[in-house]
Amino acid sequence: MSTALEPTATRPEKGGPPSSSGPSTRRGLNAKKLGLGLLGIGVTLYLMITAFQAIVIFDMPRLLMMVIAVAAGVGGAMALFYFLNMAVEGLPARTEIALKPYVFILPAVFFIGLFLVYPTVQTFIYSFANEDSTAWVGFQNYTDILGDSDFRETIFNNILWIAIVPAVTVAIGLLVAVLADKLSPTWEKTSKSIIFLPMAISFVGAATIWRFVYDAGNNNIGLQNAVVGLVGIDPVRWLQTETFNLNDMLLMVILVWLQVGFSMVLLSAAIKSVPEETLEAARIDGASELQAFFRVVVPQIRGTLISVFITVLILVMKVFDVVYVMTNGEFGTNVIGLEFFKQIFQFSNNGIASAIVVLLMLAIIPVLIYQVRYFKEEEATR
Repeated sequence: MSTALEPTATRPEKGGPPSSSGPSTRRGLNAKKLGLGLLGIGVTLYLMITAFQAIVIFDMPRLLMMVIAVAAGVGGAMALFYFLNMAVEGLPARTEIALKPYVFILPAVFFIGLFLVYPTVQTFIYSFANEDSTAWVGFQNYTDILGDSDFRETIFNNILWIAIVPAVTVAIGLLVAVLADKLSPTWEKTSKSIIFLPMAISFVGAATIWRFVYDAGNNNIGLQNAVVGLVGIDPVRWLQTETFNLNDMLLMVILVWLQVGFSMVLLSAAIKSVPEETLEAARIDGASELQAFFRVVVPQIRGTLISVFITVLILVMKVFDVVYVMTNGEFGTNVIGLEFFKQIFQFSNNGIASAIVVLLMLAIIPVLIYQVRYFKEEEATR
């Protein structure tokens, strides 16, 4: 039997030095680990930059470009954080503890600054310059676009989208969420999956699908003309009508179709979280099902309703893809997002395009401020 005494871990006294099992704050510099980490960071950045340069310079198959982009982006990010962590762990313990949070936040802050803050500031500056950004013109770009009758019509179209699409999306999503919750579990899941399915389709793909619905070409294969033909109505050239804003309404249907599933999922989850006791109390007090829903359920899901409304509202203010694919802004359907695209890519007018973006940004900022303040108020009342 061995008589050697093995060391046993002892719990440090309160206020005493940390035990040997925990991270020591007295650890010194590990030059080898620090050097390997810095070397790994440099090599990783070099390989990522080289990979993206190869995609731009060399003519290669798209599948290979996609593989290289994913490998360089995802794999490079993982390697970068790994070597960042290694480098920081090579520093003295106190320095590591102080720097580690900032080291992991730094790449995100850098890319936000590079791809969001810098372009925003640059766009604001270009909005006061001429079409090729070589001379200052002051507020001339803003004067030109706000004094243009076509642009005022474009603004009116955007206001119409803002007034109709978010409200209709939330209303239909709420209706579908309530009705789907009344079904059996199997049918509820099936119906919600079908309604949510359009969310998996891109805006361009959805617009392409709806082109066949509204088609009124020589072959007249459009689904909508086939439906109205059943009641004896002659084929109509949809999206090219002269009826007041009907063309815009038909385009709005596409966006509503895409976003109803998103609205339904969030609102359904919110409705399920409403305590059953509150509904039972309302019924005992004599409230009808309709009264219980609007006076008990709706107030309790108000936060979700506002979140969905604002999310769809911001999306609508930036709408571009659907209009571009369906009409290219013709027949009175132009919107601000598409007008910006035309100015910068079709007319090569950087000044006007930048001014349009600044106006759109100024319109979105109050909505974002309201949303942030509302969320803070919600958190404060919990």
